Amino acid sequence: MTIANMMQQKCFVAGAWVNADNGQTIAVNNPANGEQIGTVPNCGADETEKAIAAAAEAFKSWSQTDTSYRVDLLRKLHAALLENQEELAQLLTLEQGKPLAESRGEIAIGAAYILWFAEEIRRAKGEIVPAPANDRKLLVTHHPVGVVGAITPWNFPSSMLARKLGPALAAGCTVVAKPATATPYSALAWAVLCEQVGFPPGVVNILTGSSRDIGGAIMSSPHVRKVTFTGSTEVGKTLIRQSAETVKKVSMELGGNAPFIVFDDADIDAAIEGAMISKYRNMGQTCVCTNRFYVQSGIHNEFVSRLTQATADLCVGDGMQAGVEQGPLIDISAVQKVEQMIADATAKGGQVVQGGERHALGGTFFQPTVITNAKANMQFATDEIFGPLSAVFQFEDEAEVIAAANATEFGLAAYAYTRDVGRVFRLSDALEYGLIGINSGLITTVEVPFGGLKESGLGKEGGSQGLSDYLETKYTAIAGI
Repeated sequence: MTIANMMQQKCFVAGAWVNADNGQTIAVNNPANGEQIGTVPNCGADETEKAIAAAAEAFKSWSQTDTSYRVDLLRKLHAALLENQEELAQLLTLEQGKPLAESRGEIAIGAAYILWFAEEIRRAKGEIVPAPANDRKLLVTHHPVGVVGAITPWNFPSSMLARKLGPALAAGCTVVAKPATATPYSALAWAVLCEQVGFPPGVVNILTGSSRDIGGAIMSSPHVRKVTFTGSTEVGKTLIRQSAETVKKVSMELGGNAPFIVFDDADIDAAIEGAMISKYRNMGQTCVCTNRFYVQSGIHNEFVSRLTQATADLCVGDGMQAGVEQGPLIDISAVQKVEQMIADATAKGGQVVQGGERHALGGTFFQPTVITNAKANMQFATDEIFGPLSAVFQFEDEAEVIAAANATEFGLAAYAYTRDVGRVFRLSDALEYGLIGINSGLITTVEVPFGGLKESGLGKEGGSQGLSDYLETKYTAIAGI
């Protein structure tokens, strides 16, 4: 299938490709050059209510389908994703900017999530609980929660939808999805493939347009029984408050402020490799990206020197070009946020040892940056960076760095490098994070739960836990046996 076939400029509702009722559209631009690549419908509450109605009607039959039928469709969807991996990756880079190699990886892991949940639904077992009396049986069973509202971000516009569609469809739920307006085509391409492999009308619905109007309609609808959201903690809190009116089940994958701790006994080669992956993947625009490097004093200078050199060596350019490792930031607001953090840090004694300015390529390209002498009173110590900025703090002992690492309302991802086995287990216990990587900067995989603690969210994606969020549990007592 060609990119032109994938890049639908209409929404998908009840098995049909439709425009906004009022005909309005939103322009979609390539962040690498600012050029418009197309438009998508600017839908609102009315169109969302139609999509919810279609999903609610489809749920009646979809929820009753054989597990083997749903598994077969998911396997076909997995195959379709891999068959069209290159076209999907190019479309993703075109609208989002990340290097093409990263886009290929995103399509691959999205397909892996679909296959994982196709397999995991076969293991969603209930229980027969021992009864206190012999004349009855006590059954615990699991059932699809209902219509799911899925709201996805721009930084991983394909794989974030995979994490939500996979378990929802496997469980027997139907979906109304709202992708970010900056990167809608990767989501709409999922609708193309779902239609191609034979998902019934109304099972998957994808709307583009006003976040406030579409999100408001999803949150207020009594027919939507679960909402899954990936995005900022601020928006997540608003959705949680709104969910109370109809007591929806919610999954929230929110912001992060990941520490990356390097102890004196670390393998520095491995630590630098992990640092580059965990910091600069997607130009630093991921919720699990390193926000704060904490380096023990004994190796601080060597680590900074090597991190600075590796950062300077990164190839910046259009993500469609071979060899590019850093594409543009998503928009000018992202550039300004990084600049604001650099200005705040330097005003408080931080030292820019690499980068620190907009790139010569112009637009939203930014120099990969390293700042040393970072302190707890600097903005990036508490706020998520979401850009190619490495902030390096120095520490003396284990207790000090654990306290510093935990000094945030976030609790998504943390990384640490050490060869002390006892310390590994102490860190696993003490770090207040849902995801912990020891001696690895890339830890996400479909087989394990992905999700944070504290204000980084509720619920999990991936693993067996990712399926349970789309199931309700019932207990049935059968007496008179």
